[in-house]
Amino acid sequence: MELKDIDLNQLVVFQQLIVERRVSRVAETLGLTQPAVSNTLAKMRRQFGDDLFLRTPAGMVPTPFAEQLADSVGQALGLIHNGLNPQTRFDPASCKRAVTIGMTDIGEIVFLPALMDRLRQEAPGVTLSTVRHAVVKLRDEMEAGQVDLAIGLLPQLKAGFFQRRLFQQRYVCLFRKGHALDKARITLQDYSRAEHLVVISPGTGHGKVDELIKRAGVDRKVRLTVPHFVSVGHILQGSDLVATVPEQLAKHLAEPFGLRYVTHPVKLPEIAINLFWHAKSHRSAASQWLRGVVVDLYADDAT
Repeated sequence: MELKDIDLNQLVVFQQLIVERRVSRVAETLGLTQPAVSNTLAKMRRQFGDDLFLRTPAGMVPTPFAEQLADSVGQALGLIHNGLNPQTRFDPASCKRAVTIGMTDIGEIVFLPALMDRLRQEAPGVTLSTVRHAVVKLRDEMEAGQVDLAIGLLPQLKAGFFQRRLFQQRYVCLFRKGHALDKARITLQDYSRAEHLVVISPGTGHGKVDELIKRAGVDRKVRLTVPHFVSVGHILQGSDLVATVPEQLAKHLAEPFGLRYVTHPVKLPEIAINLFWHAKSHRSAASQWLRGVVVDLYADDAT
């Protein structure tokens, strides 16, 4: 298909359907009528020879072809938007806006205290909200500009996104002080005999750790499974359970909850915690400033 064969407004409708998944919401967002959105979709279906979106009880679900097309369309529209809106000087002290960052509950524990303090000092008019990776369609929300940044282990954010490594960390064993494993080094046998708390963190790459432990031939006695990390400190404080967690989280939980952590007996790879942003906001002065703040606070190679 040639560029002359398609109207830019059609791509705008397509991109908004990727995000909203409902014709009525797209019409409201773009200031169009629902028949106008439906007619645009019908025209694109004829042009591309694909249904693009299938109507389901959950909304308009994109076809595999539409999913494939979404990355390129989102990136292209972002570049056009930036080209048509040259940036002016950004003054954080006078800025009044809301910022949304995607992060896990680990991120909220590790990143938010220092980040909120920096915002209070440099940008008192900026308010911050966080969203969980598993709750929103993070890629679509960032393409639409509804989520400004994301921090974490997020292998799903590839095409159309920039990323910057903040730091690498290892996984450790975390448990209460005085636990039977409270010694300088624990063996695989020690680890296998213990009872375990396992955290399933959907929408992140942390789930691969459980697979690696199984591949190592370790048969754990899993006594409790939870969907997030925020309760780990409370649970370990009053039990004999052991949890496998990222070291940064262990550092933040150890003192407040009376916990100890040691090197993991299973050889697990270190994980990279990255900062992500969409191409659409790459040249935004406000986004550049915010990214700079995050890098300055948390990047292990920041200068």
